[in-house]
Amino acid sequence: MPVSAEQKKALKAQGFLCNRDGELFNVRVITGNGVLSSDELDAISAAARQYGSGEVALTSRLTAEIMGVPLQHVEGLKAALAKAGLETGGTGNKVRPVVACKGTVCVFGLIDTQTLAQEIHERFYKGYRQVTLPHKFKIAVGGCPNNCVKPDLNDLGIVGQRVPSFKQDICRGCGKCTVQNACPSGAVVRGEGGVTLDTSACTNCGRCVGKCVFGAVEEGTTGYKLYIGGRWGKKTRLGTPLEGIFDCDQVLEMIEKAILLFKREGTPGERFGNMIDRIGIDKADALLRSNELLEQKQAILEGDHA
Repeated sequence: MPVSAEQKKALKAQGFLCNRDGELFNVRVITGNGVLSSDELDAISAAARQYGSGEVALTSRLTAEIMGVPLQHVEGLKAALAKAGLETGGTGNKVRPVVACKGTVCVFGLIDTQTLAQEIHERFYKGYRQVTLPHKFKIAVGGCPNNCVKPDLNDLGIVGQRVPSFKQDICRGCGKCTVQNACPSGAVVRGEGGVTLDTSACTNCGRCVGKCVFGAVEEGTTGYKLYIGGRWGKKTRLGTPLEGIFDCDQVLEMIEKAILLFKREGTPGERFGNMIDRIGIDKADALLRSNELLEQKQAILEGDHA
């Protein structure tokens, strides 16, 4: 069945991406946090067999794409997925589906990435779905400084942190330091007075916590580090880290402020990182830490702001 340009545009907004052949579609099935139940996987597989080519591709953004769906099967596919509680989408100049690593269950995970990602999905992917932005806005949640999902290459990146509390006066300068051996970043440095922690090299991975038998390294702050303005693709920009460690409520507030900042200050076709470079990181940081954007929220969303 021939597909018109208007049909392609309308379907793309629903997550139906036209193939190179111009006739068949790959269909993005959205996950809130990168996790699918076995029943949901069964439903996706059944839909792929009945309405597509029988193949399912996994994307770098942790969504599943049902391959080779003809135009006449679009409505049947949507109905089948909806019956299983699944939806398509994830395109356009909007908040994109959230990417999260498996930090919730990973041995290196410092935070519950999947629960946080689901909260972000509900509040900002779904909650801001009708809000058109200057460009796409990608969010990633990483459970630790291993950065498996590259949070700092997203418009807003979140990284789990476990800041150690290092008590220099307790250190006995052991010949074989278990803390130094546990540190993967070389931040624990041996000197004449024992070992010291080089905070500039420390990534807050937390692997040193509890390793000293004398209690020199204990639990400090567990929280989240934020990066803004990251970008990957034809042009790259490493996200700018914001000073400080944030708690969960602060992270959610900062996400909303970042979206509102982008909506207010961005120009059509401009990525968030380019906007930050244009207005200056100091201004962006100050706005994110103030309440101005939230106070102007309604005006910003309605496009009625100075």
